[in-house]
Amino acid sequence: MSEQDQKLTHLDEAGAANMVDVSQKESTHRIAVARGSVIMRAETLDLIRSGNAKKGDVIGTARIAGILAAKKTHELIPLCHPLMLSKVKVDIEPDDTLPGLVVTATTKVSGQTGVEMEALTACSLTCLTIYDMAKAVDRGMVIGDIRLVEKAGGKSGHWTLERDGSEGGT
Repeated sequence: MSEQDQKLTHLDEAGAANMVDVSQKESTHRIAVARGSVIMRAETLDLIRSGNAKKGDVIGTARIAGILAAKKTHELIPLCHPLMLSKVKVDIEPDDTLPGLVVTATTKVSGQTGVEMEALTACSLTCLTIYDMAKAVDRGMVIGDIRLVEKAGGKSGHWTLERDGSEGGT
């Protein structure tokens, strides 16, 4: 990695925070995928699966919260650009081995800047909504492992997080 590649892009020459100027960047199709989990008691997972949680449909509500969060990322993270997202998909899958729920958020755009922060924000808020909706029965839930697992498009190309946690790219 060159010294230029190691520069923090949201700092100007004087070290002040600034929004990156993307006006000269090429518009490309971009995608980002983030993944996280909510670990809970097996009884809590069973309650969520049954659809009998006191606050209602945990998975459906959390999915909508994640989609909304992706759309509002620029309002939550100060230096993010507002984007016209072309797709936001939030998958929530039960995993008995945790036990808990695995959240995968995918965001897409055709534009001059990436959608990693939108995917990460969608994943985070989905997990937080799951916690909020089930906390009455399980305050010990653990939200974790939220990270980018794939991104494609733009100058840096395609990048994936390998199963062993190492980075891979093209």
